[in-house]
Amino acid sequence: MSDDAPIFHPDAFQLSEREVELTDKVRKLGSETFAARADSYDAAAKFPAANYADLRESGLLGICIPTIYGGLGASYRAYALCAAEMGRYCGATALTWNMHVSSCLWTGELSDSLKMTVKERAQHEHLREGHYRRIISEGAVYSQPFSEVRDTETDGDPFKTTAMRVGENWQVTGRKIFASLSGHADYYGVLCTTVSADSDERSRRNTLYIAVPSHAAGVNVVGDWDPLGMRGTVSRTLVMDEVIVSAEEALMPMGLYYQAALRWPHMFLTLTPTYVGIAQAAMDFTVKYLRGELPGYGDAKHRRSAVKSSNVASMQIQLEQTKAVWFQAISEAQVDPSREQILRAYAVQYTVMENANELCQLAIRTCGGRSILKNLPLERFYRDSRCGSLMLPWTADACIERIGYDLLYGPSDRD
Repeated sequence: MSDDAPIFHPDAFQLSEREVELTDKVRKLGSETFAARADSYDAAAKFPAANYADLRESGLLGICIPTIYGGLGASYRAYALCAAEMGRYCGATALTWNMHVSSCLWTGELSDSLKMTVKERAQHEHLREGHYRRIISEGAVYSQPFSEVRDTETDGDPFKTTAMRVGENWQVTGRKIFASLSGHADYYGVLCTTVSADSDERSRRNTLYIAVPSHAAGVNVVGDWDPLGMRGTVSRTLVMDEVIVSAEEALMPMGLYYQAALRWPHMFLTLTPTYVGIAQAAMDFTVKYLRGELPGYGDAKHRRSAVKSSNVASMQIQLEQTKAVWFQAISEAQVDPSREQILRAYAVQYTVMENANELCQLAIRTCGGRSILKNLPLERFYRDSRCGSLMLPWTADACIERIGYDLLYGPSDRD
């Protein structure tokens, strides 16, 4: 097991035995395997395929699949804690793993708490069993391309990607940008607006969440991938041109995504664990570097400075603040949260994404010029962490706007 202490100490945060077991498993895999590969994946902007082979072998592709289907049965919080540990060692692997695991969370714990008719629930049970079987038995990887080029910044607008009934199947057409795992996932969990030949009416209420097979005719991945950070996610553009998809590939009953987005808003917080892990990694690096404890870099100590000592203290304070409010919000995830809990979720999204990068900035300033060299991981932590505030649907700016509006306006207020 790694010498690294858990990000969230089991006793201090009152973790369950299962949460401890799973986070220990991920921390061991991350520290002993993923950390050593992270720089090469980043340098080449290459997908972490070897890490995914390890995730298959360890059973972690099925972390949120219920045990009755052969998965590990992790809860929302247990998964989030594990993703934070993984992000500590390879941000790109943790972020893409989130895209895969979210397909299991959304179809599992989240869907179970939403309203469905008896017929819908029976059909959903039948369909998700098939998706889970692929993951457990075949090691299938699911992605979750969400982002699209938008004409406006109104995220209540219907998705431009559409699904039209063709006999017993769906015909899916559209483009998803920043599609993580593009070219590497076996199935793309696509959110699309259902349309008909007889009507131009489109509504987000009619959103279909469906798994588009990567090998289907009309599916293409286009464009280059050479970004600032999170380079190993390989988030190129996914193009679907009249792709025929079986109705059996539905991941949720028609319209259930719309209900989920309104009633289970914490579903959009699952990007944050990666950045909690990066913040912890920056702290770990800074302390080890200043104490002369980085393996392979000599034992010279760089701590004889009051400024460095003060900076390290500031980093630790900011990290503890971030961890505390994040853990609270993750623990509150449920159907129909209170207004206070929703506001806290927005605040946590903003806090984690901004603080992770601020911690990395201060770490570089504290460690000095050598820390910007690519043979040390701190500059990668900095670049990866800068990407968090841009992540849809809850960008940092969107969170600020929503918090301010919700505090100043009631449900019926108009100016």
